[in-house]
Amino acid sequence: MSTENNFPTEVVDLPSKGLLYSEDSPLKSGTIEMKYMTAKEEDILTNQNFIEKGIVIDKLLQALIVDKKINYNELLIGDKNALLVAARILGYGADYEFVYQGEKVKIDLSTIENKPFDEKLVKDGKNEFKFTLPTTKNELTFKFLTHGDEKKVDQEIKGLKKINKDASPELSTRLKYLITGVDGNVETAFIRKFVDNQFLARDSRAFRKHLAEIQPDIDLKFYPENGPEEGVDIPLGVTFLWPDFGV
Repeated sequence: MSTENNFPTEVVDLPSKGLLYSEDSPLKSGTIEMKYMTAKEEDILTNQNFIEKGIVIDKLLQALIVDKKINYNELLIGDKNALLVAARILGYGADYEFVYQGEKVKIDLSTIENKPFDEKLVKDGKNEFKFTLPTTKNELTFKFLTHGDEKKVDQEIKGLKKINKDASPELSTRLKYLITGVDGNVETAFIRKFVDNQFLARDSRAFRKHLAEIQPDIDLKFYPENGPEEGVDIPLGVTFLWPDFGV
């Protein structure tokens, strides 16, 4: 714990190790210093305007990051997840209770670790990777999404649902932002057409599996007795950042 800034802080190790950020970004260090949550930050959690807009978590994390030079939109989603868990620990401690299959489960969030990230995958510090589809053999160029990318994805999904309230475009829309090239063609219109008309379901599944295996993130799983071997995702419900909700 550091008190250099007149308030207690902790340094959070980023799953990406900072390898995918530009040389002039503070994120290149691979760490972010965060302050402990106070009553002032709790006000953010109860702000109805932020809650209705779906930005309460982002407002909280931005308030807890010490270095205000950090561009929050540049944060990779896996790195943001690490900050979310750190914020919960710094605010209310590491013990987290939730219900799984009708039973109360209690876990220690401090035991959550960053997934191994293979530095050899990174070429010239670029957020750019390649994957050959197993069926059609098309070569995809893709990137890991940032918070800024996710905002664009969410905005596009909301727009599509306004046009057709029964639509479920989440998967295809996200793919259109993840993929940056198909067989060397980097035109946005071409990529979007490929996803909608030529991206076979079996290839899409293989790509998403590969993405989940290599992207920097935290291991947000627990392993219940008689549960699946691959573990179960820890649910991040309302009590994750507001443990006394309903009390």
